[in-house]
Amino acid sequence: MFGTSGVRGPVGDLITPELATALGHALAVCGSERVVIGRDARTTSPLLADAASAALRSAGVDVVRAGEVSTPTLARGVAWTDSDAGLMITASHNPPEDNGFKLWEPSGQAFGEDRRDDIERALDADERAHAPWNAVGNEQADEHLTARHVDALCDAVDIDGECSVVVDLGNGMGGATVEALLRMGCDVQTLNAAPDGRFPGRPSEPTAETCETLCSVVANTDADIGIAHDGDADRMMAVDETGSFVEGDELLALFAREVVSDGERVAAPLNTSLVVDDVLETQGASLTRTKVGDVFVAEAARDDDVVFGGEPSGAWIWPEETLCPDGPLAACKLVELVEQRGSLAAQRDALAAYPLRRTSVETEQKVEVMASVRDALLRTYDTDQVSTLDGVRVELNDGWFLVRASGTQPLVRLTAEARDEQRADELLAEAREFVEDAR
Repeated sequence: MFGTSGVRGPVGDLITPELATALGHALAVCGSERVVIGRDARTTSPLLADAASAALRSAGVDVVRAGEVSTPTLARGVAWTDSDAGLMITASHNPPEDNGFKLWEPSGQAFGEDRRDDIERALDADERAHAPWNAVGNEQADEHLTARHVDALCDAVDIDGECSVVVDLGNGMGGATVEALLRMGCDVQTLNAAPDGRFPGRPSEPTAETCETLCSVVANTDADIGIAHDGDADRMMAVDETGSFVEGDELLALFAREVVSDGERVAAPLNTSLVVDDVLETQGASLTRTKVGDVFVAEAARDDDVVFGGEPSGAWIWPEETLCPDGPLAACKLVELVEQRGSLAAQRDALAAYPLRRTSVETEQKVEVMASVRDALLRTYDTDQVSTLDGVRVELNDGWFLVRASGTQPLVRLTAEARDEQRADELLAEAREFVEDAR
């Protein structure tokens, strides 16, 4: 149930107060003595937080209530509140009818596999912990975590306040971005700034399609950059000064270029564009590919020589700051980059552009299909060309393709990239042929 990004789904179906209660008991059974709880602005988040808090306290666990905060604020707050674990009530960028739970370590990293497995076992066994009447846990409020997050953002970057920034908060929890940029003297205009779990301004996930208003505002003003967050602000995407949406692989390349030195590494999932490899090669650095999921990027970022990690979907990790994807930190880092290097559009133009192709094949037997595809690709290509880390990726001299089962839908997803249009089309067709043969 608790995957790499916690658990999320429809309220009243998968996500219920009963599950929140069971999760509180599971955290207690698994050894937590103090837990900090935060929540996003969804209409169901308060009642889920109340249920989890009641269960934890009934088990003798002390609870810190952080109120409405972003996910990176809560993740950082585990250490700030001397807690053993953090529980964030959020469905991230999912639609308003959904909700969910994310679990965080004191390091700022999402629960690793061992702790997730322990929680799963406790939930499956319906284990409950009950303290005697005179040993129940206490609850206290800490409403200063966002202010501490803003302080940390201001300490992490060097911004002189010369940028004009439009921030689209998507009615979510990214207010720390606005506060930090204002404190550092930037001219800030906001869109969809009022937290509202119904997401009336735009869908929560920041994509080129959902950020059309942000693109228009930036294009028709003197803004230097546009910033967009999702509902819990662990993601950050951007718009350049021309009003063009910046692709995630481009952001990954630009962020990575700024921090790497010779011999260092960057961590990113195996569907990351060749443009990142090219940029790192010019710096004498390299890319370590991980499974898809920011928790896997964070795990790789624990290595001493990994100085940055990111996912093209908008999750960015600077391990010296925190191991959680921190949207407000990414926003401030990008504004700093524009101040120091100039036009974001010009920085993008300096990057190579490679054609990327994506499609999906519907199948109700995706597990069996993937097993057959894996065997066929291992028979067809040399061992050093094939990675089975997450799905099956085939690396060739002039491009790559990835065949990977969807984690939530009856689909097998295909991705291909090459250094010219024709070859990208050929690689996608080749990947599709392997999948069709396996159906």
